[in-house]
Amino acid sequence: MSILAAQNLTKSFGGLLAVSSLSFQLKPGEILGLIGPNGAGKTTVFNLLTGFMPPDSGAVHLEGDLILGLQPHEICRRGLVRTFQIVRPFLNISVLDNVLVGALVRTGSVARARDHARSVIDFVGLGAMTYAEAQSLPLPLRKRLELARALATQPKVLLLDEVMAGLNPTEVDELIALVRQINQSGVSILLIEHVMRGVMALSQRVIVINYGRTIAEGPPDDIVKNPTVIEAYLGKEFVVAERS
Repeated sequence: MSILAAQNLTKSFGGLLAVSSLSFQLKPGEILGLIGPNGAGKTTVFNLLTGFMPPDSGAVHLEGDLILGLQPHEICRRGLVRTFQIVRPFLNISVLDNVLVGALVRTGSVARARDHARSVIDFVGLGAMTYAEAQSLPLPLRKRLELARALATQPKVLLLDEVMAGLNPTEVDELIALVRQINQSGVSILLIEHVMRGVMALSQRVIVINYGRTIAEGPPDDIVKNPTVIEAYLGKEFVVAERS
């Protein structure tokens, strides 16, 4: 039984085949890593799953229901939400009001949405910044704000697009702990990430794509030893570093 399933997703841009007959399943409660070289098609996959872009062919099911053709806000209301690789909060309003936008997806009551937004802000560790303008936040805290906006919609499935990019090792470790907490709260997670420390720590399974196709799938310990993955993505330097 899967909570999110993609079947034979295909997307071309002119003569470029960005995603090619890609199929996978995300199990309830799972953290699934999606990795691959730059330009492999990972963010395009997220765009197809969340309705930001229509596939040329294929299907997407959430809890068994076909969601292909729905608008992003409709897919969000059904429980599938994403973060973005480039964090873009509403800079001139408060952290609370940024998260309130997400909370209003689930309720027409501003008061209830505000209470929920405050609880999410506390959960992600931004309580001290509740009334600060978003533009005052450094990158690590903006990443948390991006997570809070997504969590405020009360997702069943959360798609994380390079949430650890640009963070130092301590900040990565802190975010790993937060993502674990999100998962333990009952949210299934599909994770695009180049920070292999995060991928290895969080993922139960990893799918590797290159040129829009799956080249490997399995537990993270197996993936980092896979010769095809080493050749296409990780490089021999990564293997040496892991062994040392």
